[in-house]
Amino acid sequence: MITDECINCDVCEPECPNQAIYMGEEIYEIDPSKCTECVGHFDEPQCVQVCPVSCIPIHPEHMESRETLWQKYQRLQGEVQPAGSLSAGLPPVSSGGGA
Repeated sequence: MITDECINCDVCEPECPNQAIYMGEEIYEIDPSKCTECVGHFDEPQCVQVCPVSCIPIHPEHMESRETLWQKYQRLQGEVQPAGSLSAGLPPVSSGGGA
């Protein structure tokens, strides 16, 4: 979720490894079906890390467990990679926060 405090600075979109961030009618938006909160790529959501105005909170209607986010990551990767190239296990949980 990106709030209306977004200043359209363009720093979040290229940081998203899943191409979940796109320009909406007025501000950037996040496609929850593609967002894994960077699980499978990074320890913390990169959009949150680079946002200069802190306008990317966790969407209350799309709160997902790390396991669910990992499964989504695997599904998304399966769409672009052969299924045999995926690792089978959930990556270790870091002490960092989430989106």
